[in-house]
Amino acid sequence: MSYFRSNVDQMTGYIPGEQPKPGTPIIKLNTNENPYPPSPQAIAVLRNLDSEWLRRYPDPYANEFRRAASEVLGVPVDWIMVGNGSDELLNVVVRACADLGRKVAYPVPTYVLYRTLAEMQPAHFIEIPYEENFQFPLEKLIAANGAVTFIASPNSPSGHGVSLSDLRHLAANLTGVLVIDEAYIDFAEETALPLVKEFENVMVIRTLSKGYSLAGLRLGFGIANPELLSGMFKVKDSYNVDAIACLVGAAAMQDQTYKNECVAKVKASRTKLAANLKQLNFRVWDSQTNFLLVQPPTGDAEQIYLALKERGILVRYFKQSGLEDKLRITVGTDAQNQTLVEALVAIVE
Repeated sequence: MSYFRSNVDQMTGYIPGEQPKPGTPIIKLNTNENPYPPSPQAIAVLRNLDSEWLRRYPDPYANEFRRAASEVLGVPVDWIMVGNGSDELLNVVVRACADLGRKVAYPVPTYVLYRTLAEMQPAHFIEIPYEENFQFPLEKLIAANGAVTFIASPNSPSGHGVSLSDLRHLAANLTGVLVIDEAYIDFAEETALPLVKEFENVMVIRTLSKGYSLAGLRLGFGIANPELLSGMFKVKDSYNVDAIACLVGAAAMQDQTYKNECVAKVKASRTKLAANLKQLNFRVWDSQTNFLLVQPPTGDAEQIYLALKERGILVRYFKQSGLEDKLRITVGTDAQNQTLVEALVAIVE
């Protein structure tokens, strides 16, 4: 006897990266957190929080954050929907738009949560492999014509970005919703944000976990035409964003100078780390994110992952087709990256 729906019994479920306890002497380069602290302005809001914000229910639309994001991005407030992390918004889209007769499509390898959400619904899903060297399978995605099409740009774990022209062509040829997941956009060269004004069926989703160093806050937001958002609001939780997240997130969003300074440091470290890994004969894919996808010269990625773990360094290993011989490494501080490189020298030699 099972207490669960048949699709829940059959699914594996999403497996997050390892999360050691705070204070553990670990160099954590496995879940793409920003290595630098959040904005001092965001920390100040947290330290001076009035307890009245805790006593009362929060604003169901997180309007303080919406106003901050509206000002920074130049989009109207009512074009923004806020979520308990961008993952909640991905879930909301699937719940609102997909079921067994309305399929979910996306290229792979990518963020595995897309499949998990489809299985939870349940909804049929179509996984279209990226072509060689992560060439975008544009025509196959158009042919799939999902009720929901997810495109992570920049993509994880590859780190590549999808061109705006390809995304525009895709949006123009889909009858369903195109969701462009821009979790890593702060480290990228191009945004798809203009497409939300051009197409009613496009939604761009972002998070404060990466560029803003607020992964523990759980705050994300989506931008889309209000006509599209109207259906999403019907299925979100009533008070899905807590008052603390709204206030702290708004302060972080308004401090673009600090965020951009941290992003610049990460990008500089990314370039240096990539060069060091290439000197060790690792294959390193170009990245528009705060991580690198790499292939060890001997291909023994799992053994290197385990050897690094023994040395107190966590990186991400995906035991799945096409990724068995690769590692995803978050860009840390220069000091952390140097420790990683020194450990790899010892392991490889």
